[in-house]
Amino acid sequence: LMVWLRRTTHYLFIVVVAVNSTLLTINAGDYIFYTDWAWTSFVVFSISQSTMLVVGAIYYMLFTGVPGTATYYATIMTIYTWVAKGAWFALGYPYDFIAVPVWIPSAMLLDLSYWATRRNKHAAILIGGTLVGLSLPLFNMINLLTIRDPLEMAFKYPRPTLPPYMTPIEPQVGKFYNSPVALGAGAGAVLAVPIAALGAKLNTWTYRWMAA
Repeated sequence: LMVWLRRTTHYLFIVVVAVNSTLLTINAGDYIFYTDWAWTSFVVFSISQSTMLVVGAIYYMLFTGVPGTATYYATIMTIYTWVAKGAWFALGYPYDFIAVPVWIPSAMLLDLSYWATRRNKHAAILIGGTLVGLSLPLFNMINLLTIRDPLEMAFKYPRPTLPPYMTPIEPQVGKFYNSPVALGAGAGAVLAVPIAALGAKLNTWTYRWMAA
């Protein structure tokens, strides 16, 4: 019974943190309201998404020691964001008003790197972290291409919570960078690895806390 309770508590804990990390990603880059600054903010959002995903996903994957936990974590984040999308839709906003981030495929690559290396923590950090950083911008750009003109959505349906001085200004697409996917993937791959290492290190602190 105690083993079952401990295991159940672990997975409920993952659910709670995945929901909270979804809220953090929203605050980190207003990502759930992606269409405001869709193309010019893509690099910043890619970095915030890949790092936020990898730190939580690798923490719980190593905590449970079960390949698949990262995908489970990303799935909870996705479901929670779809609930938020449905809430906005119920308020009368169009279906394309919110773009849901694509976390799951990148989390699957993290799980795969852990499983394929026979649960090697360092391989998960280096290979998995790099794969998350490289893949997430690609999956999210494909996702954005399926959305009706993001800039049109931003100006036609401005965020109701934004003060007037934060109303979107039409971005000068292409003047700052030419390939948001390449820049997002490059920066994400570099930054996701040390953030993955941080997520792995959190396990040490967790175990010490549990043993105290």
